[in-house]
Amino acid sequence: MGRILKTAGNYLSLVKFMHTVFAMPFALIGFTLAVTTTEREFSFRLLLLIILCMVFARNAAMGFNRLADRNFDSLNPRTEQREIPSGKIGVKSAGFFVAVNAILFVLSAGLINKLTLFLSPIALAVILGYSLTKRFTFLCHFILGLGLSLAPIGAYISVTGSFHYLPILYSLIVLTWVSGFDIIYALQDAEFDREHSLHSIPSLTGRKKALAISGIVHFLTFILVVAAGIAGNGKILYLVGAIVFTALLFWQHLLVKPDDLSRVTLAFQTTNGIASVVYALFVILDLVIFT
Repeated sequence: MGRILKTAGNYLSLVKFMHTVFAMPFALIGFTLAVTTTEREFSFRLLLLIILCMVFARNAAMGFNRLADRNFDSLNPRTEQREIPSGKIGVKSAGFFVAVNAILFVLSAGLINKLTLFLSPIALAVILGYSLTKRFTFLCHFILGLGLSLAPIGAYISVTGSFHYLPILYSLIVLTWVSGFDIIYALQDAEFDREHSLHSIPSLTGRKKALAISGIVHFLTFILVVAAGIAGNGKILYLVGAIVFTALLFWQHLLVKPDDLSRVTLAFQTTNGIASVVYALFVILDLVIFT
């Protein structure tokens, strides 16, 4: 039993399961938006399928990322103890894990509706393809943001089988928010990336300019949060969630300095995790109470 738990723990660590809080709350926003603004009824089965899609897709994406980057991770002192370089999980086992989760994602999407089934391979291409983009473009941060941004619109399509501009606004919030904080996270590896011909904004511009670019991207996030509130006729609860979310965005930029990266983990993981959950909670409550 202890061995099984240890193995499960290794796989949970491999995919950084706790980081699911970044995109999952926005998927729940997309689901709630569809249920409250259309004539579609709440379905627990559908909600469960959406959650399963999120979990399987993220497992496949993170597993593939660790698999694709295993050689670089083994050379980087910050990442050399990750599960694959350290030997806790074998390459074949990781590949099998990725394949199983990718298949389960497509199958789950197929149980929702025809459109989600049709779009599922495209979604997989984006979220898996991100792991290779650092090899040829400094825009890799935005590809990561694009992958996670599929959550709210994907959930909305799951309920309605159609597109709408409002969930797209929430997707744009995710795209800019994630891209901005990934630039901050990449500050830790700027020198390593330059030495190994890997591309990122910090390795291209240096830490100070990268932080400035991240700030600009997060200012766009703020504009989009305001736009979503106006377009969705958000009330007082939306306003509270928006204020907390943008305040936490601002705070993470106070935590990290070009010459002091000691609080990057606090800014990346804790601050953004709280921001996502709080914002989603108030948006969902606003939709349920006032729509």
